[in-house]
Amino acid sequence: MRRFTLIAVPYLWLLALFLVPFGIVFKISLSDAALAIPPYTPTLDLSEGWAGIKALFAELDFDNFVWLTQDDLYWRAYLSSLQIALFSTLGCLLVGFPIAYGMANASESWRPTLMMLVILPFWTSFLIRVYAWIGILSTEGLLNQFLMTIGIISEPLQILNTNKAVYIGIIYTYLPFMILPIYASLERIDGSLLEAAEDLGCSRLQAFWLITVPLARPGVIAGSFLVFIPTIGEFVIPSLLGGSRTLMIGKVLWEEFFSNRDWPVASAVAVVLLLILVIPIVLFQRNEQKQREAEQ
Repeated sequence: MRRFTLIAVPYLWLLALFLVPFGIVFKISLSDAALAIPPYTPTLDLSEGWAGIKALFAELDFDNFVWLTQDDLYWRAYLSSLQIALFSTLGCLLVGFPIAYGMANASESWRPTLMMLVILPFWTSFLIRVYAWIGILSTEGLLNQFLMTIGIISEPLQILNTNKAVYIGIIYTYLPFMILPIYASLERIDGSLLEAAEDLGCSRLQAFWLITVPLARPGVIAGSFLVFIPTIGEFVIPSLLGGSRTLMIGKVLWEEFFSNRDWPVASAVAVVLLLILVIPIVLFQRNEQKQREAEQ
């Protein structure tokens, strides 16, 4: 009984918090927009029993998904979101790996302090932290004032309301999600492996590339997923820092839901976005499983 409970709990969690909401969104995506509450038809009427369910499926169509392929706004938003998410993840990795490496090689007494500094931003509201960057990156902001004071620039830089501001905001916000998994992997590395590599003739740099980097791979992959997945659907950062010039699917999704009140099209956008995220993850997990089976 205990074994069944342990197996059933995660599946029930997945059913309640993923499959059921996904089914509702997918159902709406196959409906038609209407001036009603909720603003779509048809709706499932359980009072009609099985006849109502059959009538519902008889009226479903994929016109909303076809519409996504016909309007270039949507596929440009998908491509732009993928680009921003990819480069933001790479930026978090380039910044986060050295920080995690330094934390893992710090003395035992300093590690709790360094860990606290990494998670300290979480003690402040996400929205407040993003708003703070407006005061830093604006034309009259702290960054431009500092650069003009030390003489690096003579005129203020236009950073706010550009993709550069979006990259800065995303990397700053999601950097801890990259640092922590990498730090967890690096901390578990046995130092004797590096000593053995150096005894066999490897330099410190060679030992780093041959020992440290491969062993940190699980943390790098986990951190990359933790950054890439929420970034591709990010809405707050591009809206506040990128302005109207930044095109991301999260902004399009919000506008379809709340401005245009076209729930079927918005649901179709959400379904496609979910498939873009889930399919590569499933394929990656299967590839990792095959590699583990081959190594055994």
